[in-house]
Amino acid sequence: MKILEINAMRGPNYWSVNRHKLIVMVLDLEHLEEKPTNKIEGFLERLSEMFPTMVEHRCSIGTRGGFFQRVQEGTWMGHVVEHIALEIQTLAGMNCGFGRTRSYGQHGVYNVVFDYMEEKVGRFAAKASVRIAEALINGESYDLASDIQEMRELRESERLGPSTGSIIAEAESRGIPWIRLNKYSLCQLGYGANQKRIQATVTSQTSSIGVEIACDKEDTKFLLEQAEVPIPKGEIVRTEEGLKDAVRYVGYPLVVKPINGNHGRGITTNINSWEDALEAFEQAKKVSKSVIIEKFITGEDYRLLVINYKLVAAAKRTAAHVVGDGKSTIQQLVDVVNQDPKRGYGHEQVLTRIDIDALSLGILEEKGYTVDTVLADGEFCKLKDTANLSTGGTAEDVLDHVHPYNIFMAERIAKIIDLDICGIDIMTSDIGLPLTETGGAVLEVNAGPGFRMHLAPTGGLPRNVAAHVVDMMYPPGSTSRIPIVAVTGTNGKTTTTRLIAHMVRMKGFKVGYTTTDGVYIQNRLLMKGDCTGPSSAEFVLKDPTVDFAVLECARGGLLRAGLGFKKCDIGIVTNVAADHLGLKGIHTIEQLAKVKGVIPETVMPGGYAILNADDELVYDMNKNLKCNVAYFSMDENNPRIQQHMRRGGLSAIYEDGYITIAKGEWKIRVIKAVNVPLTFGGKAAFMIQNVLPAVLTGYIQGFAIEDIRVALETFIPSPGQTPGRLNMFEFRNFQVMLDYAHNPAGFRALQKMVEKMDGHPKIGIIAGVGDRRDEDTIELGSIAAEMFDEIIIRQDKNLRGRTEEELIGLIESGVKSIDPMKKVTVIPSEKEAITYAVRNATAGTLIVVSSDVVPDALNLVMSFKEEESKRLYEISNEDIPNLS
Repeated sequence: MKILEINAMRGPNYWSVNRHKLIVMVLDLEHLEEKPTNKIEGFLERLSEMFPTMVEHRCSIGTRGGFFQRVQEGTWMGHVVEHIALEIQTLAGMNCGFGRTRSYGQHGVYNVVFDYMEEKVGRFAAKASVRIAEALINGESYDLASDIQEMRELRESERLGPSTGSIIAEAESRGIPWIRLNKYSLCQLGYGANQKRIQATVTSQTSSIGVEIACDKEDTKFLLEQAEVPIPKGEIVRTEEGLKDAVRYVGYPLVVKPINGNHGRGITTNINSWEDALEAFEQAKKVSKSVIIEKFITGEDYRLLVINYKLVAAAKRTAAHVVGDGKSTIQQLVDVVNQDPKRGYGHEQVLTRIDIDALSLGILEEKGYTVDTVLADGEFCKLKDTANLSTGGTAEDVLDHVHPYNIFMAERIAKIIDLDICGIDIMTSDIGLPLTETGGAVLEVNAGPGFRMHLAPTGGLPRNVAAHVVDMMYPPGSTSRIPIVAVTGTNGKTTTTRLIAHMVRMKGFKVGYTTTDGVYIQNRLLMKGDCTGPSSAEFVLKDPTVDFAVLECARGGLLRAGLGFKKCDIGIVTNVAADHLGLKGIHTIEQLAKVKGVIPETVMPGGYAILNADDELVYDMNKNLKCNVAYFSMDENNPRIQQHMRRGGLSAIYEDGYITIAKGEWKIRVIKAVNVPLTFGGKAAFMIQNVLPAVLTGYIQGFAIEDIRVALETFIPSPGQTPGRLNMFEFRNFQVMLDYAHNPAGFRALQKMVEKMDGHPKIGIIAGVGDRRDEDTIELGSIAAEMFDEIIIRQDKNLRGRTEEELIGLIESGVKSIDPMKKVTVIPSEKEAITYAVRNATAGTLIVVSSDVVPDALNLVMSFKEEESKRLYEISNEDIPNLS
């Protein structure tokens, strides 16, 4: 078997609108296409022996053991690989259960689709599943345990921590979108101007001064002491001499900790000798230059969590430990504890496995113990200095037992340090009594405290502390979203996108929009190139200045990674026509329609899908939509439109020369099409079709008809507003029109306009595109033969796997099928082809340039226009008599 391609979906996609995290592996079975599983001797036995838990895979049979039944009856290896990929992820602690294996459209090649939790793990599982399948086929041994462990490690390195993850989960439950901004824990909640950020449990609202104070234990101690908060007696030292003075001042037992450490790093407790104090000092110095020497306070370790200056959780923490049974060694007791299903590797479970490390061995050595020591029955043996869950500790929820004075004190401390989210560590004998009575003390105030102990305590009630964070960031009445209009279709989507962005900008919004030309933020081009994929959409949605997004969404990005957003307010589909068929497993126009249909399926329930009622494939996308639907049509008598109007639906139609909104059967005439510059006096019917969904968008957004009309009147087809879309250049004796039309449907629409235009001869500069079917390229040639008097065949910059001669030959065959005598000139270079046409243009000529690299062609034509203007200026100056 051969893996041809692996793609990771991260948003709504062709395979599932609701399951966003999917791996799509293109797998060539090669000779195994002729060898289903029932033809491979012993395969089922080896598979079930390696994966006994796969008996739970029901598959299409729908019953336990269903997949094994399919294997026994005979299924193809792509299907087996799908199930192996799901099972090994589950064995690594990531429950995955969705999968599909479908033909890619080529003999023996399949799309193997399965879900994942962490992308790197999913990609690893794809490759590993093929290796495992091949080992099973050949009857070879395979180290499955090694793969499982590697996937666990990959997950721990990639996943969000439990604290960040809990906030994201809470945000998702409220419909708040989010974007991960780096490979660590920096995440964005919300979009555009309404975004907030979190990094672990520090938010974009958290005071930076508060964080600085909390990270400087010297400043923290000083402020708390000044505020009469009970803290342990202590000193800050930097040298061994300072340590001696501090030990004399504080007295044993001691705690030694770095001034800016966290997660228990570098902390040593209950020190009772100079030797231990010196060793602890050296350990702390590895973490920070300054070290705190404090009195060791006896009692229980508590963590109080304050969010938005209110106490929301409290936990009693216990360091990693074992309890003797009179017969087992310490190592054996640890092994038993680690068998608890609640404990796992890293953060995969609510508790972490206990590891016997150098610190643990040191603690045991102080007691005269080793890992082979047998503890007495009931003997408590601590294995870590600190009670952190990340080192194997446990936590018990005690929020309901915290004394009111201690609540008051915790909330006051949060204000003193100025932290909206803080963890306060307290040592006291009883949290149910005031700290002033028990002789307890506040040990630390932590910025970015972990939530894990409160989300899933070992005992007591779990507390949804993440909800308090989201409440603080997005209080009732606030919004996390910005309006999103998504535009897709085969032709017209870029112009529609630009027109909507223009309309919205005129209403005062700060618009970000994506097109095949680039990404624009507030009408400034910030990224050049085809920017219609998910990364470009995220670029706009991450911009904090943007309060309205208009996103062009093309098939390539959808198939490569899915959409860059999960929900939109308005989803527009302009049309579906044959284009790029045969690529990425999309071979039919119906499959292409399914790709485009992802957009309307992502519209929020209160939003609108705007569909072309003149296109049957687009119209049929209304099925199973969970949003409002509006239609547009070039024919007011379209039966679909008539039926929709009778039902009181919203539509936009072209009727009696007007661009009109129909609300039910009531018509609101917006403007005459001839008065819309984009339509070239009504000659460009396909541009009228682009205007209709844009007008609907404005109306749905609540824009006044007058404002919509002004937007249409001021949107001028030009290199600035519509680069490469019907850009007309008037030279002295001839005209040049540049357009992006690049597929048969686009050419047909352009043909209708060119037929209405004056000009003779009409010269077309066209090219074949490498990633189209042969029949599509031939059809371009035949349409060009009908449209133009003369044809110049140039070639695209990117041949996309074809040869120049092959593409030119296909175009020529299309031309000759219509008119064998048509004048055809082959000039492969686009620059040279345009130059040739301009230099040889006769009076009245209309040159139509179909360009794939719009900026280059525009710059060249504009340079010719500037050259002519300069020449005419010089001639006019020569004609003026010298009067001096």
